[in-house]
Amino acid sequence: MLIGTGTSASAHSGGSTGYASITVERSTVRYALTLPTAALTSQMAEDLRLEQRGSVQARERLLDVLRRTIRLRGNGIQCEPGPGRMEPSRFDAPSFTMLLDFACPVGLHDLEIRDDIFDVLGVGHHTLAKIEWAGETRQLVFEASMRDGRFNIGSSTTRGLGSFVLLGIEHILTGWDHLLFLLGLLLRGGSWLGLAKIVTAFTLAHSITLALAALNIVVLPDRLVEAVIALSIALVAAENLFGKPVVVRRWLVSFCFGLVHGFGFSSALRELGLSTHGLVLSLFGFNAGVEIGQGLVVAVALPALVVLRHTRWERRMVWSSSLAIFLVGAVLFVERAFF
Repeated sequence: MLIGTGTSASAHSGGSTGYASITVERSTVRYALTLPTAALTSQMAEDLRLEQRGSVQARERLLDVLRRTIRLRGNGIQCEPGPGRMEPSRFDAPSFTMLLDFACPVGLHDLEIRDDIFDVLGVGHHTLAKIEWAGETRQLVFEASMRDGRFNIGSSTTRGLGSFVLLGIEHILTGWDHLLFLLGLLLRGGSWLGLAKIVTAFTLAHSITLALAALNIVVLPDRLVEAVIALSIALVAAENLFGKPVVVRRWLVSFCFGLVHGFGFSSALRELGLSTHGLVLSLFGFNAGVEIGQGLVVAVALPALVVLRHTRWERRMVWSSSLAIFLVGAVLFVERAFF
């Protein structure tokens, strides 16, 4: 049973996301942590470069970071970190993996995990963790303010759903590319019914592809997805600037591009590599969180846009906002498609 969890990670936030795979085999616990190279401190980045060139000392310095920041207790007794290794990676790989074995007491039935990696990588970092033992799989999310997890090994219950709801909320609230697209659609105004159709279409579309992608039924290359998301931002903003929409029914634009945004939402869950059983529960919580977060944004944005519509600055504000959104989308598209 999961006693304590962390919360949230975001693939589109200013922070970074790591992925931990924790496997329990009798009294040995293997902790494999995958980190994005962009999240590393300058010293860790240099050690990784040296390790890839064969430096044993650099490898041990990297593994020592794991030994210092990840602490396990089995049955109330400290588990001792032992041998570790690095998984081979290319020099230009966007991420790398460290593995460390912990020796825990024989007859392990209670496991506590303390994650302090945030003291090294910063409070904006999050760790999505998958824990496997005796055919069971559980998930939790660590962050700087929620660093502890506790498991009764063998129990089939979990209370990790709430952490994935929070993960979904933060993902949409910090996923500014998704929010810019939605804002671009709403800026043109329209009736309450028309605006409701836009939001509903976006919600339905990204919910469909989030489920399909997270369950590995349909998977698209991340680079393609991110580039099209950026393109969608630029296109809706361009329509606002020129005043002649390509598609009269904007809810249809919202639905079509919403399908692509759903693939973007799914990246955090797919990277965690959850089992089907665990993924369905996590997917439900994550999607619920995304909808809650989106609802909060719309609840704030719509009244503000309605008030703006009754002022003499409406046209100027819509034009300048759309121009800014267009420029951001265009720059993002070039970066994601060609660099």
